[in-house]
Amino acid sequence: MMFNPTKWTHHFGAYAGIAGSLAALTAVIVSASALRSRRNRTIFLAGLLFVLAVSFAGINGWWYVSSYGIPWFDKTVSLSGNQSSSLFLLLFGLALGLVAWQYLREGYAPPQPKPTTRKGRRIRKFAAAPLTVVAGAMVLFEVLSLLKGAVSQYPAYSLARSNVGALAGQTCGLANDVLVESDPNSGRLAPIVDPDNPPLNGDALAGAAPEGFSPNGIPSDLTADYVEVKPGQGNTDNQSVGPTFETGAGGGTTGGTGARTVNGSEAKLPFGLDPAVTPVLGSYQEGVQEPALLTSSWYGLPERSDDAPLVVISAAGRIWSVDDTGATTYGQSLLVEYGRRLPDGTVEPQGTYLPRDIGPAPSWRNLRIPLSELPADTDAVRIVANDPNLTGDQWLAFTPPRVPKLDTLNTVIGSEQPVLLDWAVGLQFPCQRPFDHRYGIAEMPDYRILPDRPLAVSSTDTWQSADNGGPLGFTEALARPEQIPTYLENDWARDWGSLERYVRFYPNAVPAEPQTEAITRSGLWNPGTLRVYE
Repeated sequence: MMFNPTKWTHHFGAYAGIAGSLAALTAVIVSASALRSRRNRTIFLAGLLFVLAVSFAGINGWWYVSSYGIPWFDKTVSLSGNQSSSLFLLLFGLALGLVAWQYLREGYAPPQPKPTTRKGRRIRKFAAAPLTVVAGAMVLFEVLSLLKGAVSQYPAYSLARSNVGALAGQTCGLANDVLVESDPNSGRLAPIVDPDNPPLNGDALAGAAPEGFSPNGIPSDLTADYVEVKPGQGNTDNQSVGPTFETGAGGGTTGGTGARTVNGSEAKLPFGLDPAVTPVLGSYQEGVQEPALLTSSWYGLPERSDDAPLVVISAAGRIWSVDDTGATTYGQSLLVEYGRRLPDGTVEPQGTYLPRDIGPAPSWRNLRIPLSELPADTDAVRIVANDPNLTGDQWLAFTPPRVPKLDTLNTVIGSEQPVLLDWAVGLQFPCQRPFDHRYGIAEMPDYRILPDRPLAVSSTDTWQSADNGGPLGFTEALARPEQIPTYLENDWARDWGSLERYVRFYPNAVPAEPQTEAITRSGLWNPGTLRVYE
């Protein structure tokens, strides 16, 4: 990465001044050397082309939220399918060929002009021009990348929009764009019962004729898929040969057994969903596998409002989805059919929508359907699920759709409650108060804010783990993390990170009140001999 100009600014930013000095020194050296030989000038140009080829061999990667909307953030820079690094390598090869040609005819070429001549002064002046042009082009490329990100993201969050907002007094960063579902039970939708096709056993989620779905069709272990961490990668502590694999998901989303739900399921529901009023169905089967198919009853939508912009479905398993880059995730079909009510009480279907799924599978997560992407007269939705795959690990489960009220994270948490801010997100949440650590005693946080899952699993969970002496050692010993549903406003398919609430094992425990005293010591004071254990 040493040649990569797109390395995170918080790693190389400290060297910007040194780099400028080195560039100036290089220009002076090249100017003197260029007077002696045309070949030297061409070698310098070839070196610049090689550095460009190495630089563009990587992605246009920016740190965390800085990458939002950036072109080529996940792939190498290419134009019309042609890799830019290949172009620079080709130019590098041509430059080397020119160097060889100049070397062979060096004894026959006319002598170089003297520094005191007009041509000599011009060569000295412009010999280092390629360095200036390349450096300027790289800066322009980075600025245009960020500008494109800001334009393509608007009105959603981008680093540029956040910086401009800070100048206007909106200084809380991402906390004003992350929307929190404080009470997932308050957004329940009322089913529309069709007298001609009543739901089986009165369960609107099951619909009239479900096949292969059952309340207990959910495995007990919903551990998220593993993320590969290559050996030698930053933020890892593994010293073995070959890659390692890390997993992790939001608290309460990895399955288990819980209170019996309203439709008889014993699966533990995520996100604080109330089992007394929340049914759940899944297509997981043990033994002989059979296809599963279900069309739920219609659910009526409330009147649209700015604080309830989404239809949300809590789901688990392997579900087919397509992200904003066009990449597909294989799984079974879960579609939302939408329609409008007719005067006779029936619902006229208008179309289907593929919910936005940010993963991770097969853990519980929230599928999103922006109401702004449905027709204005849509006032009813239903779930259409199809699992024809007979492979044991291909299944899906879901709860009824809901339209929750959303508040900003800054409103829900505020700036007074203690929060465990993962080190990767600290700069994006300046208004949230990190938990105190005084007199050797750490304050127990009420919430934890994490970055996106790949970064959390490979970095923050590692640095902050109990094994490495991090704060997760005492927080998870004193409380159980419970993930709260969150969404990035106007960027609904974005995995911005997650918010967890700490549910304490001993909620009535009283914080320690240390007794302290101030003692003045001399700088030569020695408390005693340090004991060293062999």
